[in-house]
Amino acid sequence: MFDFGRDLKRLFGVDAAAPARAAAHRDGLTGGDTSLLELLDLRLLVNEARSADVAAGRIGAKDRGHRLLEAAVVWRELARRSGDAAALRKGAAQAEAAAKVFEAEHKLESLAAARCEQATLAVLGADLFGDEGLHAAAGATLTLAKTAPGHRCAMVEALLAGLQGRVALGENDLDRALAAAEAFEAPLRGLSAARRVKGGASRLLLADQRAARVELLLACAARLKDRALTEVALAEAKEAESGLDPDFEPLAWSRLESLRGTALVQLGELDGEINFIADGVEALAQALEPVTADHSPMDWARAQAALGAGLQAMGEATTSERCFERAVTCYDRASHILKTQPALALRAVVANNRALSLARCAELTADLAVLDAAEMAFKAELAATPGSRDPAAWAVTQMNLARLYEARVEITGRDDGRLDRAATALASAFDIFAELGLRSLTDLAAQGLQRVKQAHAA
Repeated sequence: MFDFGRDLKRLFGVDAAAPARAAAHRDGLTGGDTSLLELLDLRLLVNEARSADVAAGRIGAKDRGHRLLEAAVVWRELARRSGDAAALRKGAAQAEAAAKVFEAEHKLESLAAARCEQATLAVLGADLFGDEGLHAAAGATLTLAKTAPGHRCAMVEALLAGLQGRVALGENDLDRALAAAEAFEAPLRGLSAARRVKGGASRLLLADQRAARVELLLACAARLKDRALTEVALAEAKEAESGLDPDFEPLAWSRLESLRGTALVQLGELDGEINFIADGVEALAQALEPVTADHSPMDWARAQAALGAGLQAMGEATTSERCFERAVTCYDRASHILKTQPALALRAVVANNRALSLARCAELTADLAVLDAAEMAFKAELAATPGSRDPAAWAVTQMNLARLYEARVEITGRDDGRLDRAATALASAFDIFAELGLRSLTDLAAQGLQRVKQAHAA
């Protein structure tokens, strides 16, 4: 196993380029080089995280702060790929410990790196679990990190721009969101310069921040229905992807290829061009090729969800029930992964889009049995998962059962009491999401209640 780790480092030229402290670190497969983490599957990544903990906890270890920071990075990668809250907490604890060590040793640049890691973990938590209160924690940490010297200033500024963009989108302030996207420019140039000097991990950091900017641009373009902004996002996704190799950086490449596909689909929807949508669906399918459910369950689930959305757009453009059926299949695959982590925000989006695709299938085929089967499945899930055991999962299921009730009324043109049932389910979901502080999910439930109100009025 250790020979395999050394072979990987020789393949990437790590021994020649890495700092002396990384070369001396022989625990685990990567030897402390985070650029190799993408090559490990989930099982090996768990072992790598444990090895990093051993290295950080060893009595008399030199550079203990760096060991703690390396462990935090591995745990964060594990949390990102698995959606595991325990791994996220472990990473946050290691990053906090590293920051304390660096602060005591007055190592300002290393302290900034540790605080960047703390902020990244907080934003990841907000993404995974819908807890936008973590954005405030990330912002406070990054504000402290801004005073450090060196290239980490570029990383701090990039993370701040991404954070400000997320907050602005949550508040539907598109002017601020666009300003945040523009604020990425200078730090991305700084990270690009660092990549040329340091390679490896710096290349992946740059790819991550470029992907964050593309996501922000696409979100703004979708809300503004702005074709030019979508083209900018598409060009940036292509440029960022060109510097990566799917054989050696499969997850980063897959994420950018998925964003490129999403941009093409969005462009096709804005122009009414089926060819763009078809190209986007092809790119979204290609994004799945280097990723498996064993290697990175969450990346695979996100890619399946993105492909499902692309097929859904194709179905709307062509009124093809086959496209909606394939979209449902993609959402089912994603749900198979996401059901093990029911608090994940992505699960609500996937379930909502699945319900919409089923409704469109039923509408195009005039087959209400499709909706009957879906309703029975949701009711069985509600019976199997009491609200007291997992309130977030229960509320997500209620919200999507309500969407099916709405769909039946839309298809048949008759309300047999289902709109009232939908309103009751959505009100229950709204109360639970609000109590748990899940703002994005609370907004989804509120939008559903507004739709039901309008349907009643009609």
